[in-house]
Amino acid sequence: MSITVFLADDHAIIREGLAALLETSPGIKVVGSANNGRDAVQQILQLNPAVAILDISMPGMNGIEAARQIRERAPLVQILMLSMHSTAEHVFQALEAGVHGYMLKESAAQEIIQAVHSIHAGRRFLSASVAEVLAEKLQTRPDSNPLGSLSKREREILQLVAEGHSSAQIAKTLSLSPKTVDTYRSRLMQKLGLKDVGGIVRFSLQHHLISLD
Repeated sequence: MSITVFLADDHAIIREGLAALLETSPGIKVVGSANNGRDAVQQILQLNPAVAILDISMPGMNGIEAARQIRERAPLVQILMLSMHSTAEHVFQALEAGVHGYMLKESAAQEIIQAVHSIHAGRRFLSASVAEVLAEKLQTRPDSNPLGSLSKREREILQLVAEGHSSAQIAKTLSLSPKTVDTYRSRLMQKLGLKDVGGIVRFSLQHHLISLD
């Protein structure tokens, strides 16, 4: 039986290239793809693939939050994070979200088939340079992650505010009232010690929830 794989990346050329590469392996079948985290979660819950490959930086919902939701709602799906970033902060956040592997985009062509087989077999997979970064940083890692104080809904709203969406737009996306969105936003800003939208954007950039690319 083939290993079913779902791909999520906001760049079409990367999704298409990875799909073509994966399907050169007779034991792997790509069953779907998405260009943002929110659609990825919805489709993965419907398709129930064996492996989900998520880009860490996506609009609407980043790969970290998407991974959290997939782990909560479809715990049998094995998650492989795909990123251009090899910093310890990115990797720690991904592992805390419950991913089974972390692979750099620069090495995807050489590693992706091996990575899919590894995590499907129940083994963790880390790109060599990622494993090296973790080994160097483990002893100096901060004791707590400020994002850990936020609820799932607060993390979603933090992401959308940081991306520039208004309360009305967020309310429509999440099926909430604008007043409820504002309440969540005030609460998360208080928890994180932020005073304005500029602070939210800076915080989100520092914690890799959004990027400038």
